[in-house]
Amino acid sequence: MTIEKKPFGQTKDGKNVEQYTLSDKGIVVEIITLGAIIRSIKVPVGGKIRDVALGFDTVEGYETNKGYHGAVIGRISNRVANAEYTLNGKHYKLEANDGNNSLHGGFTGLDKQVWTAKEEPDALVLTLTDKEGTAAGYPGDLEVTVKYTLSDGELGLEYFAKCSEDTPINLTNHCYFNLEGHGAGDISGHKIQIFANEITPIDETLIPTGKLMEVAGTAFDLREPTLVAPGLESSDEQIKLGGGYDHNWVLSSLPHRELAPAAVALCSDLSMTCATTKPGVQFYSGNMMQGESGKENSVYSKRTGFCLETQFFPNSVNTPEFPAPILEKGDTYTHKTTYLFKEV
Repeated sequence: MTIEKKPFGQTKDGKNVEQYTLSDKGIVVEIITLGAIIRSIKVPVGGKIRDVALGFDTVEGYETNKGYHGAVIGRISNRVANAEYTLNGKHYKLEANDGNNSLHGGFTGLDKQVWTAKEEPDALVLTLTDKEGTAAGYPGDLEVTVKYTLSDGELGLEYFAKCSEDTPINLTNHCYFNLEGHGAGDISGHKIQIFANEITPIDETLIPTGKLMEVAGTAFDLREPTLVAPGLESSDEQIKLGGGYDHNWVLSSLPHRELAPAAVALCSDLSMTCATTKPGVQFYSGNMMQGESGKENSVYSKRTGFCLETQFFPNSVNTPEFPAPILEKGDTYTHKTTYLFKEV
């Protein structure tokens, strides 16, 4: 793997943002230090180069759009009900940025901050200190590291964190994929396979009910490669509540597992296998995309990208039955997710 560095621009408050380009055996991945964002993933397909990650051409594009494109999300990814939780007997109030709920770390999550990058022989390492008080409701200073690797068609993300106090934590990456190309339009012609027998069903505010639901016989049975379109058109009440797929699939009942495949996405000539050590994966079918102006004059309309967000279950900080997302002072948070690309 080789790494090249160049300036990408400045944030609205004057902080410099750099772009690092990782290259290995024909695959090229661009990562910027704002939000540790994956800006592009360029894969050789049929003798041509195809960019399969949605993104923007400028820092301003990332700052003005609210879709979390390609960013590392935290401290708590996904939703926290009523933007509150209790830890060690103390009540914490988060920023409510999704109705009454908190979403993806609030208004100043890890995705809004500029990280520090360091090149290593086999990895790009990004670090950030998320100070207590940067976003309301998170105790202690959190030291976060994300290591990006690229080898033999596989993009790897390895996460590490330590905190000066006990804290909830649920890190993920929010890359939007379109295996036909980032500007190729609707993703409903993709096939998706998710290696899970259950989901965590949601209520009308997209918060899990706390129960588990068997996927058998429903639009959520993706245990074999399944065309996305029929599920999106389903009359299933859960599809209606989510506006499409925006649900967590249960990979494990334990907080951590061995690295193993979670999902496979396929188009006519390319597959992407997502593997993770996390107990859940959120399949989001881009239901809330609103016609953002993306890279190379592309328009990212509704369902022109999908996400596979590896995670603890949403609202697990308030649901004792779910695997606990608590990092204790002195402990180290770790998890790994990989995306493997292959021509088919």
